[in-house]
Amino acid sequence: MSRTTAGIWAALALTPVLHGCSGDREIQSPAPLASALTIDYPVELWDQDIEGRCLLKVRVNELGEVDSVLVLESSGHAAFDSAAVRGARDMRFSPARRGDKRIRVWAHVPVHFSKRDRRR
Repeated sequence: MSRTTAGIWAALALTPVLHGCSGDREIQSPAPLASALTIDYPVELWDQDIEGRCLLKVRVNELGEVDSVLVLESSGHAAFDSAAVRGARDMRFSPARRGDKRIRVWAHVPVHFSKRDRRR
């Protein structure tokens, strides 16, 4: 697997979970748009066969764009955390909804940097 493929796979492993919302109506969680996912595997960590995981908290606005990103759990490698944050800022989602209304929500997004293809 190439470094580019691994970076793309890391991005495709993102699965947001609705976080901290309440209200009378059930909330439909935002869903990542796969065509918009790109997170580059840091070349210096790729070359050293280092893998890692971090957990991000992203705010998805009413248009499905990410307008804020926080690192909740660091991978222990600044290069992984920075790459995940950069990639998350460019992510696009189908917006969360409460009934018929699009709403802004926070979501947890785990990012896995692995040289192995876990999809098999």
